[in-house]
Amino acid sequence: MFILTAILFLFLVLFVLFLYLFFQYTKQNNMSQLHYPEVSQHFSVEWGGNRLGFTEVSGLSIEVTVIPFTDGASPSNTPRKMPGQKVYENIVLKRGIMAFDNDFFNSINSIQLNMAERRNLIIRLLNEQHEPIVTWIARNAFPVKYIGPTLRANTSEIAIESLEFAHEGLTVEMS
Repeated sequence: MFILTAILFLFLVLFVLFLYLFFQYTKQNNMSQLHYPEVSQHFSVEWGGNRLGFTEVSGLSIEVTVIPFTDGASPSNTPRKMPGQKVYENIVLKRGIMAFDNDFFNSINSIQLNMAERRNLIIRLLNEQHEPIVTWIARNAFPVKYIGPTLRANTSEIAIESLEFAHEGLTVEMS
C-alpha cells in the first residue's frame, strides 16, 4: 500500500511540474493569447495635419512593374523578367456630404496648372483603445479627382462624395 501511495504522489508531483513548465513556456512565447485579424472599421485620416472623417478609404496598394527582356545568347525562348518601377494606386477617400462643408471641392478647385498643395496623407488603422495598429503614409499627396454623390429620388441613402489623391510613395508602419 505504501508503494502505491508513493507512486501516486510521485505522479502528482510530476503532473504539477509539467503544468508549471507548460504555462511558463506559453507565457514566454505569447501562446496564451489568441490573435485575430484586425477589423477595418476603426481608422483615422490626416492630410497635412488636419484630421478628417471618412466612411471609406481605398487604394492602399503598391505594385511593381515587370520588365521582360530577352538575351540573344539565352537558350530559352521565354523572356526573363526583372522588377521595374513601383506604381502607387491613387487613394480614394469617401465621406457623407455635410451642410456648409465645401472642403473637398475647394481642395481640388485650388489646383492651378502644375501648382498643387502637396501634403502627406496619413491613414491609421486603430484598435479598441484608439491606438494605431498600422499606419500608411502617402508622401506628397494632392487631390486629382472629385466625384459628387449619386442622387436618387427613390432611396433614402446618405449622399456620399469622394476625393481621389495621387501621391509619390506609400510606406507601411506596423505598431
